[in-house]
Amino acid sequence: MADAGMPPILRYFDFTHLPEPLRSVSMPFSDLAHRLNTMLPPGPETTVALRKLLESKDAAVRSALDKPSPKES
Repeated sequence: MADAGMPPILRYFDFTHLPEPLRSVSMPFSDLAHRLNTMLPPGPETTVALRKLLESKDAAVRSALDKPSPKES
């Protein structure tokens, strides 16, 4: 359930379900998304900023999936 006043997109920045090291890749994006939500006024540009940050987070997590595990190195 979303908190009142919180944009629904913020739920996609949750990282607690991810295993390490994906969690450590995703966490800074979540922190920034929540900071931007408090710093910026609601509106279309803030929505775009959060959406593009989400796209970037998703790409970074996918990239981390391709990183060899220590046992593969």
